[in-house]
Amino acid sequence: QVQLVESGGGLVQTGGSLRLSCAASGRTFSSYVMGWFRQAPGKEREFVAAISWSGGGTYYAESVKGRSTISRDNAKSTVYLRMNSLKPEDTAVYYCAAGLVVDTYTRPNEYDYWGQGTQVTVSS
Repeated sequence: QVQLVESGGGLVQTGGSLRLSCAASGRTFSSYVMGWFRQAPGKEREFVAAISWSGGGTYYAESVKGRSTISRDNAKSTVYLRMNSLKPEDTAVYYCAAGLVVDTYTRPNEYDYWGQGTQVTVSS
C-alpha cells in the first residue's frame, strides 16, 4: 500500500509559477513510476507528466511541455511538479499517482495509487 499526499496548490495569476509536491509513504517509493494528472470541472482526468523510478526518464503532455518540470527525490519519497508560465486553462485539481507496471505513462488506469488532489487555480 502506498499513501500519497499532494501539496503546493493555490491561486496564482496568469504567467505565475507553482511547485506541487507529492509525499509518499508505505512501500518502497523508488520502485514506482510517478505521474501527475489533472482534472478540470466537467472534463476527464488527463495526463500531465510522469517520471521513471530512477528519475532518468521524464514524460510530458504537449500542453505543459517546455514550461513544466517533473522531478523526484527518492531519499525523501517525494515527487515534484514545477509549472511555469501558468495559464487559466491549467486550472484543475492536480493528482499524483504511483504505478509499478506502467506502459504508456499517460493512462490513469496504469497507476495503482492516487492522492486526494490539490487545487490549482490560475486567474486571468
